[in-house]
Amino acid sequence: MAKAKDPKPKLLSGGNPQIPKGDGDAPVEAYIAAMPGWKQAVGRRIDELVTTTVPGVRKAVRWNSPFYGVEGRGWFLSYHCFTKYIKVTFLNGSQLNPMPPESSKHEHVRYLHIPEGEQIDDQALGEWIQQASSLPGEDLF
Repeated sequence: MAKAKDPKPKLLSGGNPQIPKGDGDAPVEAYIAAMPGWKQAVGRRIDELVTTTVPGVRKAVRWNSPFYGVEGRGWFLSYHCFTKYIKVTFLNGSQLNPMPPESSKHEHVRYLHIPEGEQIDDQALGEWIQQASSLPGEDLF
């Protein structure tokens, strides 16, 4: 008898879900549903903040990470699971005021790390999302 295929996505190092690339809400929802433990609630909250702050936001999964963008302006945000935190990437974060706290080897990229148990500052994150979505984004794919 053939073994049934496991419908759950594979978790890569750090607990990051391996989700096939795709455009739209469905692959992002699949990514969030596969996020392990406490990370799922954080992923859901980030998605809700982006969706309510940026009506009509574009969504996609690439490189096993959700991406958010504005049609005609490119991608402005993504996130990725690591063992001890979720890394929120602002692709043009150096232009945000104030800048997100974590620097990058890429000149314009800034990060926000959200570790387990840390309360998300909805107001600050919402303001960064609003600012980032109004800037020219990155045309990554």
